[in-house]
Amino acid sequence: NFCLSSAQADAVLKLQLGQLTRLNGEKLTAEKNTLAESGASLRNLLANDRAVHDLMVEDFGTIKKKFATPRRTKILPDEDEKAEIDLVQNERSVIVVTRGGYIKRMPLKTFESQNRGTRGKRGTSNAGPGSDVSDDDGVAHCFTCNDHDTVLMTTRGGIAYGLRAYQVPEGGRTAKGAPIPSVLPVKADDVITSVLPVSRFPKDEFIVLATENGWIKKTPLAAFEKLTSRGLIIASLADGDRLNWCEKCTDADDILVGSTRGQATRFAAESLRPTARTSRGVKSMTLKKGDTIADMNVLRGGKEESLLVVTTEGYGKRVRTNEFRTTARGGSGVIAIKFKAGRVNDRVSTMRVVEEEDEVLLITSQGVIVRQKAKDISCQGRSATGVLVQKVDVMSGDSISTVSIVPKSAVDGNN
Repeated sequence: NFCLSSAQADAVLKLQLGQLTRLNGEKLTAEKNTLAESGASLRNLLANDRAVHDLMVEDFGTIKKKFATPRRTKILPDEDEKAEIDLVQNERSVIVVTRGGYIKRMPLKTFESQNRGTRGKRGTSNAGPGSDVSDDDGVAHCFTCNDHDTVLMTTRGGIAYGLRAYQVPEGGRTAKGAPIPSVLPVKADDVITSVLPVSRFPKDEFIVLATENGWIKKTPLAAFEKLTSRGLIIASLADGDRLNWCEKCTDADDILVGSTRGQATRFAAESLRPTARTSRGVKSMTLKKGDTIADMNVLRGGKEESLLVVTTEGYGKRVRTNEFRTTARGGSGVIAIKFKAGRVNDRVSTMRVVEEEDEVLLITSQGVIVRQKAKDISCQGRSATGVLVQKVDVMSGDSISTVSIVPKSAVDGNN
């Protein structure tokens, strides 16, 4: 059964028991000696730091010798990784903010061009006379911009917020929009008064801020580069004053400020000393009792521009900007428009710079929007009364509240 030959079997049988015991004893002795040496080595490692260091050097040397081959792969960033902005088309949009605290974004192509003097299309959910919608839901501000722009929003309380235009919720032409507190942390008693799209933040550009009572200041645009939706204080205001205008400028530009009584003054932006975000500023023009600032514009040299003057009752005209000579800041200004006879309650709603190729969005406090070409509005002298640019139902309390300019690039993009 053990496959042994007769000779082998005889040799095993002739072995004595002591011989078999000695063979197994030698094996046990060898194992004992090995364990003793291992125990001594381990005790030495526990007692001697130098022995541990030598052992580590020996082991690392062995590993290096075994695995010291050059790396054959490279770790690279994922080229297909996309940010949220990369997934959004950079299209032109209209941003509308209402007095009731709602905001929405609409594609510019929603409003096709119309003739002068038409009623226009409704741009908000406000149904006008006889509607259950409150007058507080009338349009307070309207602006055109690119979806990738950073939208700088300022409040009448002197707080600025920043977000991308595409982050403003999109709504239909007659939609009410989203509550501003769901988009920005605006206080309940504060209102968005200005919307400014910013594409970049160069060091040689500034932000010009103007208040209703005639205060004005200039702050470096770079101070707003890290502006987020959490907001920052950008102006210190006196009691009863409101921050209503925010524009970009350089020291080579001029600033034109107009009042609700039809006066306007022009002065060099360089005359304004750059100040910190929280400063109050200086006086832009001298106002008569009961008069307030109606609008502020930045005039850039080398362009053939006109000043579009629109009153609250729907009359307007264009005036060449070169008819307003540059004077010192703080003056009472010159006449920009005369009001129609019998229109005792008429006031200037907007004094906005336009070019021949621009188109204009006129918005009433009841949400009616008219889009027309700027060149269709007559160009007249400073003392002229203008023409009817939009029919306004004055008897029901409606009035022109906002005028937004659609640049030529946006008009060409919709053709």
